[in-house]
Amino acid sequence: MLSPTPPQTGSSARSVKFIDVAKRFGPVTAVADVNLDIAPGQFVTLLGPSGCGKSTTLGMIAGLELPSQGQILIGGRDVTTVAPADRDIAMVFQSYALYPHLTIFENIAFPLRARRRRTSEAEVSRKVRDAATMLGLDALLERLPREISGGQRQRVALGRAMVRTPTVYLLDEPLSNLDQQLRVQMRSELKDLHQRLGATMLYVTHDQGEAMTLSDVIAVMSAGRIEQVGPPRELYDRPANLFVARFLGEPGMNIFAGDRADGRLRSPGVAIALPPDLPAGAAGLCAGIRPEDLVVSTEKDAELTGTVRTVEFLGSRSLMRADIGETLVTAFLPPDLQCEPGQSIGLSPSSPSRVRWFDAGSGAAIAQPG
Repeated sequence: MLSPTPPQTGSSARSVKFIDVAKRFGPVTAVADVNLDIAPGQFVTLLGPSGCGKSTTLGMIAGLELPSQGQILIGGRDVTTVAPADRDIAMVFQSYALYPHLTIFENIAFPLRARRRRTSEAEVSRKVRDAATMLGLDALLERLPREISGGQRQRVALGRAMVRTPTVYLLDEPLSNLDQQLRVQMRSELKDLHQRLGATMLYVTHDQGEAMTLSDVIAVMSAGRIEQVGPPRELYDRPANLFVARFLGEPGMNIFAGDRADGRLRSPGVAIALPPDLPAGAAGLCAGIRPEDLVVSTEKDAELTGTVRTVEFLGSRSLMRADIGETLVTAFLPPDLQCEPGQSIGLSPSSPSRVRWFDAGSGAAIAQPG
């Protein structure tokens, strides 16, 4: 575990800004028209499926990729064409990238000794031991990477970044190689580390659990574009479009398409009440309801009716999947509620305010008062 080192001020943290940034590889556009403004000291996660452009975006901040257009500013300074070594950033990779023949001490010290301006041995030792103390690596400094665990190796990679005292940390899926239990532990430690350093951190992952627990701000990406930027709760509760609604959540939001009729959104098995303030001009509609916002109703009063497909007991609750018309719906139910595959079931939203509405054509959320 990380040691209880007092918080640092984070006074050296810098802002990061993207202005109309794009990256093309021949005819393929990997990143398109990205605009992003990151405040000093924020933990910002680029979240999206594989191939969405998030690692390419991080690589452009690091200087490993040159943008095809646009500007990148760090601390207000245009670094678009500045060499990586002159950007005052540190990057932590998925693969740890440790030198197997060097001790943990020497691995952490490596960037200090590789710098163009040589750091004194006394300063190297102080910085390495300070980082090791913060990361709980004090007793491991004389070992080789093969002699420590995966979680400890990831801490060494973090320590190697920390000793440089960068203005921005870039983390490219650093927990992907760890098992599930260790990933949960390292998430907590990373969160604690960020709070103590007060540093600007940009984190890339496809794992929404990591993004939701770690981030001050999440930028959800798809096909090279940023779909929505905001705090985790805002994105979860008020997704900007159908992609974000489906992508965020484990499982994602249930989406129901249908036609307006008699004040309801109707399709086979679906009769969801329309809110009175829904814009009258909206034609094709979709309703979105999170699995935890569905409750069992009598079939007579239910807004959704269908057939139970599976029930999974999860301890504090059960996950039920049901066929509602042609839609496979997921709902979290009380663990003591008895329902069996093949049985008919009625469901309704726990409150009309928990239903989100989207334009079926564009996929964009339809704004509603409140």
